[in-house]
Amino acid sequence: MPEITKDEVNKLLQKYKGELQVEMSAPEQKEKVKESVETKTRAYQQFKDEYVTKKLSTYENACKQAENLISIKPEPKKFKIYEDAIRTTHMNVTPTGVYSLAVLLPVIIGLLGMVIALAFGSLYFTIFFLASAFVLYFPLASAPQTMANSWKLKASNQMVLAIFYTVTYMRHTSNLELAIDFASERLGAPLGLDLKRVLWGVETEKFGNIKEALDDYLKVWRDSNMEFVESMHLIEGSLFEGAEESRLGMLDKALDVILEETYEKMLHYAHNLKSPITMLHMLGIILPILTLVILPLVVSFMEGIKWYHLAMMYDVVLPLAIFYLGKKILSTRPSGSAGVDISNDPRLKNKRKLKIFGTVVDPLPLCIMIGVALFLVGVSPLLIHFAAPGWDVVYLSEAEWGQSQLQTLPVGTYVVENIKYSLLEYKYDSVTGETLIGPFGLVAAILGCFIPIALGLSVGLYYRLRTQNVLKIRNDTKKLEDEFASALFQLGNRLGDGFPAEIAFQKVAIAMEGTTSGEFFNIVSSNITRLGMSVEDALFDENIGAISKFPSDTIRTSMKVLVESAKKGPLIAAEALINVSKYIKQMHSVDERLKDLLADIISSMNSQIKFLSPVISGIVIGITSMVTSILGRLSGQLQKLATDQSAMGGGNIGITSLFGDGLPTFYFQLIVGLYVVELAIIMTSIVNSIENGSDKLNGEYLIGQNAVKSTLLYSGIAIVIMVLFNIVAANLIGTGLG
Repeated sequence: MPEITKDEVNKLLQKYKGELQVEMSAPEQKEKVKESVETKTRAYQQFKDEYVTKKLSTYENACKQAENLISIKPEPKKFKIYEDAIRTTHMNVTPTGVYSLAVLLPVIIGLLGMVIALAFGSLYFTIFFLASAFVLYFPLASAPQTMANSWKLKASNQMVLAIFYTVTYMRHTSNLELAIDFASERLGAPLGLDLKRVLWGVETEKFGNIKEALDDYLKVWRDSNMEFVESMHLIEGSLFEGAEESRLGMLDKALDVILEETYEKMLHYAHNLKSPITMLHMLGIILPILTLVILPLVVSFMEGIKWYHLAMMYDVVLPLAIFYLGKKILSTRPSGSAGVDISNDPRLKNKRKLKIFGTVVDPLPLCIMIGVALFLVGVSPLLIHFAAPGWDVVYLSEAEWGQSQLQTLPVGTYVVENIKYSLLEYKYDSVTGETLIGPFGLVAAILGCFIPIALGLSVGLYYRLRTQNVLKIRNDTKKLEDEFASALFQLGNRLGDGFPAEIAFQKVAIAMEGTTSGEFFNIVSSNITRLGMSVEDALFDENIGAISKFPSDTIRTSMKVLVESAKKGPLIAAEALINVSKYIKQMHSVDERLKDLLADIISSMNSQIKFLSPVISGIVIGITSMVTSILGRLSGQLQKLATDQSAMGGGNIGITSLFGDGLPTFYFQLIVGLYVVELAIIMTSIVNSIENGSDKLNGEYLIGQNAVKSTLLYSGIAIVIMVLFNIVAANLIGTGLG
């Protein structure tokens, strides 16, 4: 069995000396001494403060305020569920506070919304707010479970790495507490926070030893990730093996168990994903677009429906439903490797900024200015009408129109191929004949397309500019990870041949010249030979260390294993690296298999985001524009016919009452355009999470790409189809200069 190093002995001695100091202190001094030696408590609290999100803290504060206002205790069964979820997410709330918020917030929103809606005389919004308040109760009542599931999803993506880190350390040092500490320091939140809490439980004497604390924590995962529990139990069991071969065999078995079970769960997940993805496709793409086709007719024949009613459904309710369904799909994703996520690396902060004329600037103000400029272009028809009401009113009788010449046309009216068009085309409503409604004009609808362009382009550019420089580092790091298994194997063989680490790095760098791995090892070798650094400094120096150029947790941990094991001799270091290379290769195989299983699903969703949704929506807008134009002109001609019939004593024609004023294409395309942008962002986030887990940086980059492409594709098709179909409609109805 490998010997424990002097540093490890000192670490254990320091821990138990602290405990003895507490026990041997005078009663009145015991608390003070205990506080001075509980370093892990402060480390855990600091770690929690850094990684628990601001959103979670806002929720905690809301729960506390609700509990202070009105304390509503949940039933015992739900109380226990809340307790488990709160414990999982490390929230500082009580089950009573959670339930009080779930009851109080919907009541407040429902009452306030109802009062405001009634003040404006809107029955629609009164019903909407009451229904929203009723529906809001359910996600609020299940919020702790939802947060716990999200926490578990992120944690499950780190489980293979957690077992890998623990097993790697245990291979050369058979001490479970030090191994858990090694893993917790290299894992980010949430699993790293969980493991720190396990250590915290031992430090604060809540548990007698690390095994009791770990077994208590593993109860959380018995129902959802039994393979993680089994692997940890195998690691614990290795402590009781007397023979070195048996001990190493149990450690290898621990990693094999979680890799094999993860593979099987990935297989089932991929097979079971087709049904919910189909549902998401129907809810998010097919049904909304089919409804869009008939909406112009509905609005034309039903006077009570306004554009903002449709906007609430399409741009608020429907995206929230898609987002919620997507989160439910992701909550069933099994564990895998954590992937390459360098989004929060502080060393890359400046690379997230834009360089203009040698000056580094934040891209946010630039993107906001672009968005505001495009938005002002989009709302210009409304601004013109606000500044000069009636400037572009189309209200000429047929007799007046026949006598008009080109130079005496109303302001804002123009002629193309003997067909009359209007810039804004406001008109008086058909009920009172006094209120101006619109804009119905083709140009107004085209200008309105700049509103979704403003949102999609500003959001897309912001994410793209923030990630384009960092993404190269991420891709190089990912490429290095893909090659690293074979590179570590070569490095291990060189160490096994008896070369010291300094020479081994140089030889592997020469052997792998021209590859990303060769570049990594060359940086290490150069730091050692030219700058006289130690192997540890050559790897981990904050400014020029090789890890700073390739910020990967897997690579960093592999090199930490090298540094730690090299203290016990080159042969142990060689064996450790060869085993690390084997484990990295196994994890890579699992990830590649997952991508293979999900290839069809991912391809289908990407086609929806990049092509189907914007193209179909753009075509629907063109059809809607034509239908609205035809119905509007038919309504005007029928009203004129009815007036003439009445003047001749023939009575009124009842068919005119069937037509309403219709929905201006300006507002309709605004509703659909915003929906296309929202859909692109939400679906891209879901696709990235399914394919890459919690790879935030790649998700931001994909949102930057898809938001811009989808918005521009939708707007371009909508404008072209609107122009073509309006020309067709004008010819059909016959609005020439006659």
